[in-house]
Amino acid sequence: MSEAAIRLPVGSKGAHASGWWGMLGVVLTEAALFAYLLFSYFYIASHAHAPWPPEGLPSLRIAVPNTVILIAASITAWWGERGIKQGNASQLKKGLAISLVLGVLFFALQVLEWKLKAFSLSSGVYGSLYFTVTGFHMAHVLLGLIMLAALLGWTALGYFGAERHAALSIGAIYWHFVTVVWLAVFATFYLSPYAA
Repeated sequence: MSEAAIRLPVGSKGAHASGWWGMLGVVLTEAALFAYLLFSYFYIASHAHAPWPPEGLPSLRIAVPNTVILIAASITAWWGERGIKQGNASQLKKGLAISLVLGVLFFALQVLEWKLKAFSLSSGVYGSLYFTVTGFHMAHVLLGLIMLAALLGWTALGYFGAERHAALSIGAIYWHFVTVVWLAVFATFYLSPYAA
């Protein structure tokens, strides 16, 4: 048997991969969920008779560095993906590892910020909105971290190469989506009160 006869297929690639279309469907569905949640915030804020937010302007002390951390995690994921497309598995490992560490740091800082809040999920409509929206985002971050860890493990096992990396690209789409959603959440809860 010739070598060509026993090679396994590399599967569909890029935008032709069935998983790519599935992830696009997930991203669009989840984007609609966050659009509804953020619409709820603005709708309720526009009808508030008391000052909004009730506890005064939000602190940016943790939120701004956390935003930079999540953007950096998205950039390193992109950098790693770029490396494997050029056949550089080492760059992919570094990119995914850095993204994973930055993602865990983001998660930990967000939990710290939750603990420092003077309000809770049940303390009023603002608290309910804040913890619901950021909680949904944190659930997505956690899922993204699990994906990054799996992709890093598969990278260490040598599953990806210049010709075979569709699963990595699909996972990266989700991680970039998590970053974009956080930018919308950050603009809504942390920046928009300063513009009012």
